[in-house]
Amino acid sequence: MIAPRNPTIAEELRGAGLRVTAARVALLETVRGGDHLDVEAIASGVRDRVGHVSLQAVYEALHALTAAGLVRRIEPAGSPARFEGRVGDNHHHVVCRSCGVVADVDCAVGETPCLTASDTHGFTIDEADVIYWGLCPGCSTARAS
Repeated sequence: MIAPRNPTIAEELRGAGLRVTAARVALLETVRGGDHLDVEAIASGVRDRVGHVSLQAVYEALHALTAAGLVRRIEPAGSPARFEGRVGDNHHHVVCRSCGVVADVDCAVGETPCLTASDTHGFTIDEADVIYWGLCPGCSTARAS
């Protein structure tokens, strides 16, 4: 029996109806290799892989990849937009109030959308976006000292 192989990034882009470019491949590699990166960090990672790329091109590629469902955009209050490669599940995030570090939190309880709204207002809910706020271990330790 042959184990199924994961599609290449180029195949994923084509499958999403997107043109395959070196910048898009590098961008997706950067986002997937990073940890809730902002646009500046993504642009730097893309430049490390392919050389010069404009910030506008990075924004346009992020928009296309987000719309195609290959990248997820999160926007914690008071923080620039961040991007991650973990898509297709309904996970949440925890954000440090002090340093801004972001970490994934798996769905806590129940079926998707993980939480039952007290009033749906007639909506058919298919996703919940929860952000937990607090202090990361490093900031908690620093504050206690």
